[in-house]
Amino acid sequence: MQVREVVNSALKSEAWKRTSQWIRGTTGRGPAAGHELDGVKVPAQVVVYFGDDAEKIYQIQQWIPVLERLNQTRPVVLVFRKLSALRATKSMTALPKIFVRRFEDLMSLYGENEYKLALYVNNGVNNFQSINEAHAVHVHVNHGESDKISMVANQVKAYDRVFVAGPAAVARHERVLFDFDMNHLETVGRPQLDIEFPAELDPVPGLRTVMYAPTWSGENEANNYTSLDLYGRAIVKTLLGADDVRVVYKPHPRVADADDAAVRAAHEWIVAQLKSDKANTGRAHEVRMEGNILAMFDAVEAMITDVSSVGLDFLYTHPEKPLVLTDRRSDPEALAEEAPVSRGCAVVDATSVQDVKSLLRGAIRQDQFQEERARIRTFYFGDVQRGDSTALFTGAIERLIEERGAQVIDRRARFGESASVVGE
Repeated sequence: MQVREVVNSALKSEAWKRTSQWIRGTTGRGPAAGHELDGVKVPAQVVVYFGDDAEKIYQIQQWIPVLERLNQTRPVVLVFRKLSALRATKSMTALPKIFVRRFEDLMSLYGENEYKLALYVNNGVNNFQSINEAHAVHVHVNHGESDKISMVANQVKAYDRVFVAGPAAVARHERVLFDFDMNHLETVGRPQLDIEFPAELDPVPGLRTVMYAPTWSGENEANNYTSLDLYGRAIVKTLLGADDVRVVYKPHPRVADADDAAVRAAHEWIVAQLKSDKANTGRAHEVRMEGNILAMFDAVEAMITDVSSVGLDFLYTHPEKPLVLTDRRSDPEALAEEAPVSRGCAVVDATSVQDVKSLLRGAIRQDQFQEERARIRTFYFGDVQRGDSTALFTGAIERLIEERGAQVIDRRARFGESASVVGE
């Protein structure tokens, strides 16, 4: 049978008619707004579930190159619950994508395709609808490795496995969670950092490139680690005062429209100052609101950032380069406990910002923390080198899929075909 005939036959089948109805959201009143499918086929082995809207698409974006590699051996489908998120990823990847609005349609999708494993890149409450599917292995991977309090959520108890970067993340879960089975943690390094991206930033001969990459103010004060409102102006003013420094400002994507007026004001001031200095001196300062920060690291000679994944990613890829951290709470003891990376960095806080010029000069030009950073990198990521994390990640997925397949076969042999189906 020709390919066209196969497709036409499939489209005319009752199974496809039923499938297309829930894809379109047909209720007898015409298509419901928002149901959208890229391509005809939805079968895969690995689901990447994303329940949030396009505002948080950066959380899944950093995983896409890893998922594209995984797709070569274990077919992947991206499942969205918000149409804006699906549309935001269209230009990012050719991986199959589907938007499913209703819970019952999501369960139908899972039931008809029998996906083997599901990945979750955040702690969204919506994830729990997907977890209702009993046969697949549910794996939380998060969207970065950082010391933010949000990196450990009590919700991780609901997943079959939690992939973490290394010993620091294991210690973080052990310190924060009660009644959590630590055997559910899988150490896989940072596979996103194994990718060799085309450079998105070039060095400038004769100038030292220093990146200032502040995070955003978070969902609440406990998750607020940004330095913008407290130290941002002082940091950038000091950097501009050094004739041989070129500043690259790469803030978190959610800084520009932050709810906090002080954060927005500091951001706008920094953008204006960099533009003005560039016009007056000719130094090639840059403001990068978009782009892959990982693809910029090679050209960066020193990093100034907050407690976030940026500093640890820079540490993983370039432990030989100076790293400066900020502490908006100005509590060195608490910072050392909650963010051990700070032990290998100069720290800008309410005290040191008074002489931030001397602090940055010492940290960037003398770099007295280089040996300590090497030890700290091992604490965060283990003994892995670039390339090792991808092997750990794909190996863990293969093993989990094989183990669950054996469990399903055994369960059905003992209890029948409908064994372990939730909600029936």
